[in-house]
Amino acid sequence: MPLSPAAPLTVNGLAELKKLAGSELGASDWIAVTQERINTFADATGDHQWIHTDPARAENGPFGAPIAHGYLTLSLFIPLFTGLLDVRGVTTKVNYGLDKVRFPAPVTAGSRIRLRAALASVDDVPGGVQIAVDGTVEIEGGAKPACVLRSLSRFYG
Repeated sequence: MPLSPAAPLTVNGLAELKKLAGSELGASDWIAVTQERINTFADATGDHQWIHTDPARAENGPFGAPIAHGYLTLSLFIPLFTGLLDVRGVTTKVNYGLDKVRFPAPVTAGSRIRLRAALASVDDVPGGVQIAVDGTVEIEGGAKPACVLRSLSRFYG
């Protein structure tokens, strides 16, 4: 299943990227957060808390179903974002960090999520630029987002 819209916005080089500062990037395609994906994440991180990995017990828990780990939802930011913006003509792309992350609503197993993002800023750093992306991970049919974040990345030319 594709993680992104038919074609991400493609920019060539740092100068073109700078021109996008302040731009809305739109929304990605929806992706499914399956129980299998949740279990695989639990295996990778060692976090097998029942609220994530025991569907029978989770049915009687606070959310009525198993939920994805918050950090699983956060980890999907990169493939979803890559589907919105493709930066070419650079030598290196690095995740620099996060300024803010919140998880307003849980993602229940079987839900679909997507990313809506804006390029908040593009600032010069030695050898390249640093971008700040304001992202909202939406839950299909949900009243609240699953995750709200500001991500920082660096691109070197």
